[in-house]
Amino acid sequence: MSVRPKKHFGQHFLTNQGIVQKIIEEVKKQQLPILEVGPGAGVLTKHLANLPKFKCVEIDTESQEHLLASGIINEKQLIKGDFLNLPLNEVFDGESFLLLGNFPYNISTQIVFKMLEYRAYIPTMIGMFQKEVADRICSSNGSKQYGILSVLGQSYYQTSLLTHVEPGSFNPPPKVRSSVIVLQKLNDGFENYHQLKSLVKLAFNQRRKTLKNSLKADVDISPIENSRYLTLRPEQLSVKDFQDLTIALNAS
Repeated sequence: MSVRPKKHFGQHFLTNQGIVQKIIEEVKKQQLPILEVGPGAGVLTKHLANLPKFKCVEIDTESQEHLLASGIINEKQLIKGDFLNLPLNEVFDGESFLLLGNFPYNISTQIVFKMLEYRAYIPTMIGMFQKEVADRICSSNGSKQYGILSVLGQSYYQTSLLTHVEPGSFNPPPKVRSSVIVLQKLNDGFENYHQLKSLVKLAFNQRRKTLKNSLKADVDISPIENSRYLTLRPEQLSVKDFQDLTIALNAS
């Protein structure tokens, strides 16, 4: 049986075998259990399912049936349901794993936030994103793409580009370019994730304002009232600057 890409699931099936091989080579370097998100027609899955520890999570019943009927995977390897509702600490009984996927573009940022919540279990992520989202994850301060995903992602992972992917590499072709990026967990990630996330979201939700003006309604800024950072807009602050500010604002 074949699988029809479905717009409401944000499905664009990868068909370019050169890109497939590039991703598979990178995955196999990691030597970790693998959780693939949204395997779809199984173009990546068929190269990985014979590895010792492989599972995939798929919400689309047609894709589930195809993967099983074709023998690409077995029942034990398939998690039926929504990745965003999955307790990731239970997938491999508390063991760390590589997170992999040609991620549906309509939930790709949510997937990144979920990964960050479960970062203790995910030392590596290899993901296909809309190029704009990949740029936001990997960008440095001072760029237009730099924002919430940049600061949070780079506080816990080293980010790198594996390859860009043109629209014609998919069925159906998306209207945008894509990128495959690799995130490798830092040994010394920032401790206070939820405090950092709260600060960064407040700052970038009003990114045209100075930090003082975007924070003052929601945060007691008295601990940093003399900080030069308050006169800057959020894209001017580095990842380390945001971490230092978080520490200063939450010092008791």
